[in-house]
Amino acid sequence: MGETAHHNHQHPPAHHNHQHPPNPMPPPPVVVPPLGAARGPVYPPTEQLIQMHYCIHSNPSWVQTAVLGFQHYIVMLGTTVMIATALVPRMGGSHGDKARVIQSLLFMSGINTLLQTWFGTRLPTVMGPSFAYIISVLAIINDFSDSTFANEHERFTHTMRAIQGSLIVSSLINIVIGYSNAWGNLTRFFSPIVIVPVVCLVGLGLFARGFPQLGNCVEIGLPMLILLVIGQQYLQHIFPAAGSLLEKFALLVCIGIIWSFAAILTVAGAYNNVREPTKLSCRIDRSFLMSSAPWIKIPYPFQWGTPIFRASHVFGMMGAALVSSAESTGTFYAASRLAGATAPPGHVLSRSIGLQGVGQLLEGIFGAVVGTAAAVENVGLLGLARVGSRRAVQISTAFMIFFSIFGLLYPLLYIILSFSCLSSLQGNGRGNIERKNWRVLVWGERRHGVETVFWYCSI
Repeated sequence: MGETAHHNHQHPPAHHNHQHPPNPMPPPPVVVPPLGAARGPVYPPTEQLIQMHYCIHSNPSWVQTAVLGFQHYIVMLGTTVMIATALVPRMGGSHGDKARVIQSLLFMSGINTLLQTWFGTRLPTVMGPSFAYIISVLAIINDFSDSTFANEHERFTHTMRAIQGSLIVSSLINIVIGYSNAWGNLTRFFSPIVIVPVVCLVGLGLFARGFPQLGNCVEIGLPMLILLVIGQQYLQHIFPAAGSLLEKFALLVCIGIIWSFAAILTVAGAYNNVREPTKLSCRIDRSFLMSSAPWIKIPYPFQWGTPIFRASHVFGMMGAALVSSAESTGTFYAASRLAGATAPPGHVLSRSIGLQGVGQLLEGIFGAVVGTAAAVENVGLLGLARVGSRRAVQISTAFMIFFSIFGLLYPLLYIILSFSCLSSLQGNGRGNIERKNWRVLVWGERRHGVETVFWYCSI
């Protein structure tokens, strides 16, 4: 009976004792990277700067991106005009020759910047003319100072042909140390103790070239410096609604105001009875670029003639190429931090230096007067505007290439854009960004802001 009771015992259904298993979660969606995204492992930045408007992968609106790109173009234009103005008269070149040299420098800067932002470090760095080549170019100029030529223009073209040949041959050293990964192996020993002095020397080395220009025309340069510091650092607290735009476009607006101020002083006759050096530095009609530049001029290979190759010139230019590589390396590290990106590893630096050598080869072919390097003043602009967008730098190359072909249009476009930015500050700004500590490279950029005004006021 006990056994029967045991067999007649009814067990409750299993579904009353066990719960249903949870529904399986759907797999996460597969994110397809954009066409231009980097392949391989992702290295997050070790340190993210606070209060950045946009980092390297984020982009402002297309209108703001275009204005920021034009601002990058304005900053590098100061160096371009300064180098051409210092070198071309020593070669015997005319104002028209100087305009053609500036157009060639702008064209090659645009091409090399695109190559670096697409295939090099892919950091928001502008490749502009480098002062590292000045000593080597001056040595070539002095080498022909005792030679006899039919006229000054012939001496200019002969010197340019010699510079072309030295740039072409010396570019091989950057190509070799870059693509052989020798430069990357060397950068493995770059500790912060090495990088910080390099970045500081690159930025502070520009003071010796900028502030003497301020002394040549104090009534233009000093108001520019004061206006830029006040506008970028303090006006955002007085007008918090426009704080964001003031921080991004302060340099462009200040240059527009000071250019107008210089034009008023020139028209009013303030410089009619001053010394000739003061007229050259302060008046807006003393560089003769507008009257001598062609309407349309496309740089083409070997525009100055067949290159001239001399061993003494080549070895001097090789030293300049190595110096520009070290300068670009320090600038790349600074750009990665100010753009919120990872510090470039050794293989990326090797690739970028090799690509810089390819760019120098193209500069020798197209007749540039100096080689290019990563522009530290434009990296300073990243910290000044707190915008590390790579797209803004790529847009700036469109201005470089366009105005290298249509040289007479950029002053008109600049005046329109600068005053448009000035009017937009009245009601379209937003945000209130606190003032943070100033950076050394920002000071270098401010110096170039003053310098850019000098050269724009002399157009």
